[in-house]
Amino acid sequence: MTSRVSLPLIQALRDTARRLATEAPYQWGHMGSCNCGHLAQTITRLTKAEIHTQALQRYGDWERQLVDYCPTSGLPFDQTIDEMLAMGFSRQDLTNLEKLGDPAVRRAIPFERRNALRHNQRDDVVLYLRTWADLLEQQLLATLPAVPELALVS
Repeated sequence: MTSRVSLPLIQALRDTARRLATEAPYQWGHMGSCNCGHLAQTITRLTKAEIHTQALQRYGDWERQLVDYCPTSGLPFDQTIDEMLAMGFSRQDLTNLEKLGDPAVRRAIPFERRNALRHNQRDDVVLYLRTWADLLEQQLLATLPAVPELALVS
């Protein structure tokens, strides 16, 4: 799972899930409207068309683009990936998102849904994003110092 947990990272997952659940067009085969494409829209504020156009400057889907990613290439799509990595996501996180493949996230999904989870179904992507955000939130809360209980004075 993600190497750097933060409130903005968790919020990006929640915002993406909310947008995807309510209004956004979803198309798994489109670089700007797929699982990673929607997260990229949230983080970069680029449109689905802008992300897709950037991605077409080099060969491959998100997984291939993440393998070929080079921070000094100057390619606009690598700059989009840069922004996602700067928020705290790893390349593996993004690869897992595209296929809904992170074992920890999948284990946290109820068994009956987990076995039927499909990487190219909107509702499954929303469930995965929400579950991932919940796990990261729990992880973040576990790092906070305990607050001593206040004694009530009567």
